[in-house]
Amino acid sequence: MLAGCGQENQYVAPPPPKVAVANPVQQTATTYLESTGNLTAINTVDLVARVAGFVQDIQYQDGAVVKKGAPLFLIEPEPYRLKLEEAKAQQDAAQAALLQSQAEFDRQADLLSRQVSTQANYDKALAQRDSDRANLENAKANAASAAITYGYTQVSAPFDGAVSARLISIGEYVGANGTPTKLSTIVQVDPIYVNFNISEQDVQTIRAHITGGKLSPEDFRKVPVEVGLQTDNGFPHRGTLDYAAPEIDTSTGTLAVRGILSNPTGYLLPGYYVRVRVPLQSKSALLVPDVALGSDQAGRYVLVVNSDNVVEQRHVVPRQSVGQLRVVETGLKADDRVIVDGLLRAIPGQKVDPQMETIDAAAAPK
Repeated sequence: MLAGCGQENQYVAPPPPKVAVANPVQQTATTYLESTGNLTAINTVDLVARVAGFVQDIQYQDGAVVKKGAPLFLIEPEPYRLKLEEAKAQQDAAQAALLQSQAEFDRQADLLSRQVSTQANYDKALAQRDSDRANLENAKANAASAAITYGYTQVSAPFDGAVSARLISIGEYVGANGTPTKLSTIVQVDPIYVNFNISEQDVQTIRAHITGGKLSPEDFRKVPVEVGLQTDNGFPHRGTLDYAAPEIDTSTGTLAVRGILSNPTGYLLPGYYVRVRVPLQSKSALLVPDVALGSDQAGRYVLVVNSDNVVEQRHVVPRQSVGQLRVVETGLKADDRVIVDGLLRAIPGQKVDPQMETIDAAAAPK
């Protein structure tokens, strides 16, 4: 016992924790610019009664998809048809009066040339002819206006689209006191717009990736855009960019962008919030498993093991997912040893015992 008490206890440090590391997968991948947006109708119009009268007929089913020019509402046409006929009769009368005054003018001009009539008679015939000509033009304008008003009694679809439920009933008086009465709404959903915003940095990125800094309007409208609903797997709906605002919004630092997509089945509805991505270019990229990515206040990062087996925190710029892996745009090199398992045991600045593994490239289908 006395001999044992003479020995000093010595602290033995525990071995470094074991972690699994792997080099990033290097393969060709498409770089995407991703955002969120919402769908809007390419055309939305309130159908209103532009003439006063009783609704005589409703010529569609609520929610029906109609073609341009399809009749929808009929508003008591008979009074306006009679006004049109009256205007046409006045036009015919004015035409007859002009023919008569023109004949009298021609006669007075002939008599004056032979010095049989007076200048006063000639001037009177000229004034009457010109007055009747003006009356005819006025009658034509009245007849055209009456025809337009008569046309308003038939409310038709201004474009192809779906018509909302009617807001009035047959026999209801509309357009009272000259105030248009809303009848229903028609919405065009094929094609359909997707609106989204991109940051100023993304604006520069997309211009640089696509055309080396020069993007003509024709080239811009060829840039594809891919859309996915919240319930969709991936981005199955595809179209092209259609519009970009002429300037950056200084209050948000973003640029408003719009795409246009074909929607023949009406599956996409205005008002949906969607995921949007714009493919930039295909190039060689580095991919790491999603589980290897962490985040802090400075952004996304991965933990790598340096040549001294010390853990380093490396901030990166991740992009889109490819299978079970994630494209890393900047911040990694092909020979970096990224920690893919045992992240909770890895502390930046401390040593670890790295166990080399290989990332399954099959998890990142091309």
